[in-house]
Amino acid sequence: MSTITTAPFSQQLREATDGAHQDAERSTFVDDLVGERLPLADYARFVAQLHAVYTTLESEASAAATDPVGSPFLAPELLRVPSLTADLEYFVGPDWSSQIETLPATDAYCERIRASATWNGGIVAHHYVRYLGDLSGGQFLGRVVARVYDLPDGLGTSLYRFDDIASPKAFKEAYRAHLDAAPWTVDERARIVDEANAAFACNAAIFTALTA
Repeated sequence: MSTITTAPFSQQLREATDGAHQDAERSTFVDDLVGERLPLADYARFVAQLHAVYTTLESEASAAATDPVGSPFLAPELLRVPSLTADLEYFVGPDWSSQIETLPATDAYCERIRASATWNGGIVAHHYVRYLGDLSGGQFLGRVVARVYDLPDGLGTSLYRFDDIASPKAFKEAYRAHLDAAPWTVDERARIVDEANAAFACNAAIFTALTA
């Protein structure tokens, strides 16, 4: 189990997951995408995997809507499934779900989310990894995707657009304030760090499977 210091929890979480975060970012898949070597069909496969992950996450997170600790994190403007659906319909067509299958790595990621959702700290760990990532590095990836595939304005990049969030920076600051204020014990915070690291590892496993 991870060691937790007396720093604000948002800082602890960011620092304790930095290694796993960087491992995922250094994947061959991301390198190929940024380097303009990734075929559009392979990128669409990736979006389909994310659709499964976010469908699971948003379904499980909805159960925490009445939890006083978990509910402050569950802002409706974060929801991504409609955006992912729009991207897949643009790239593949309305029958995309019959053309792209989920990978075993994706299924394992979804199962990890379900297993963690019995406790608000577990679902917040996965929520943090996905959505704060979308509001941070995801904004860069959105610009890369639009450039690499020469997409018309606004099409194919719905995943990365948060039209109802006026300031991603301010939103992330408020999210981190919720992390700092949540009444988790030291041991619970360590569990959240461990689960967030597991989420990054699951994401990296999908990248690996997509380039196998």
